[in-house]
Amino acid sequence: MFSTQGPFFFPVAHFVLFVFTASTIFHLQQRLAKMQPTPAVQKLEGAATRPGAPVNRPPRSMWTINAIGRLGNQMGQYATLYALAKLNGRPAFIPAEMHSTLAPIFRITLPVLQGTLAGRVPWWNYHLNDWMEEQYRHIPGEYVRLTGYPCSWTFYHHLRADILREFTLHEHVRAEAQGFLRGLRVNGSQPSTFVGVHVRRGDYVHVMPNVWKGVVAHRGYLEQALDWFRARYSSPVFVVTSNGMDWCRQNINDSLGDVVFAGDGVEGSPAKDFALLTQCNHTVMTIGTFGIWAAYLAGGETIYLANYTLPDSPFLKVFKPEAAFLPEWIGIAADLSPLLKH
Repeated sequence: MFSTQGPFFFPVAHFVLFVFTASTIFHLQQRLAKMQPTPAVQKLEGAATRPGAPVNRPPRSMWTINAIGRLGNQMGQYATLYALAKLNGRPAFIPAEMHSTLAPIFRITLPVLQGTLAGRVPWWNYHLNDWMEEQYRHIPGEYVRLTGYPCSWTFYHHLRADILREFTLHEHVRAEAQGFLRGLRVNGSQPSTFVGVHVRRGDYVHVMPNVWKGVVAHRGYLEQALDWFRARYSSPVFVVTSNGMDWCRQNINDSLGDVVFAGDGVEGSPAKDFALLTQCNHTVMTIGTFGIWAAYLAGGETIYLANYTLPDSPFLKVFKPEAAFLPEWIGIAADLSPLLKH
């Protein structure tokens, strides 16, 4: 009897153990599979985190901003989007045209929103003033497109380290500017202090008096600004850039041998002029976002043109000087007499 029952009991025990083990492995595989993202989600997440990567399908939430104006305007729009999206806990994406403007100069990291995708997103346009407002801390909406010309430190100055990192020059751009500055001499000696000078001319020569009841920088302002640095630093060199270089050569006194007319004034390719300004120690600016951003990135001391519109100028409805110029920057009042004559 024993010899016939023994073989029957032994295989059943092994069979039960096999079924239990196989069942456990199967259920573990099922749970692990649920924990892994699908290939489509993995692909989207990868595209959204790689610097400058194009995004081809919309995630559940995304913010962007209009890309209008030239370099200084788009830098302001980029920095504002970066700050407000972070403040509101939303992912930020830049338009392809903004990437085309900024990426050749800076090491920006926000992902790129391709045009084909942008057209399929149900955007809610949200207009911004040029300065920070309390309501911008709580902007509703999953798909928000910020609009306007924001360019104010009040949006992003609390993230200054981030903004400086986003607008770090590419090494070849920085090296070219540094190479030029190293070759400069003041009366035969290499200067130890470099002051970038940006003079905005171009369309502003006509727009400011005729539209905004304002003026651009005059000769007297630039003399005061350069003398301010001459009184404080030994043998500084002034590196002048402008979109009106002929006017600068005629109106900025270079008889002391400390002024270099370095800019090429090509508005369509501003990288050279902008890089030179940011690699200087200090800044003299006139008006415009190009000069504001050059001063912000350069650091150091900044002289700017102040009070350059009449008190009833419509410009003051869209522009707040106290929100554009850092409190520590030093303003020299503009000469408004040409406006008063009319």
